[in-house]
Amino acid sequence: MIISEGITTLAAVCPKAPPGAQTYVNDITGYIQWGVLAIFAAAVLVAIGAIAAGRMFGMAHASKVGIISAVVVFFAAIGYMIVPAMIDSVTGSGCV
Repeated sequence: MIISEGITTLAAVCPKAPPGAQTYVNDITGYIQWGVLAIFAAAVLVAIGAIAAGRMFGMAHASKVGIISAVVVFFAAIGYMIVPAMIDSVTGSGCV
């Protein structure tokens, strides 16, 4: 019986940020998200540049790397949309 009471007590605990921390968390999260968007844009430009340079200069390997880079950026962008929602679902409402 003591173990089940302890589990019930732990389940009633709601994790939350310390007072005043949420504004800093929002700022840092916003900076990270904008930074990641800038990196995605730069990666797409580099991938397109590699594909174009590979075609213009007859370097098949550069074109392949550019195509692979574009695909990786695409999958990373999908992850960029999914991961924040996953983190929010874990930490959002709080109570377990």
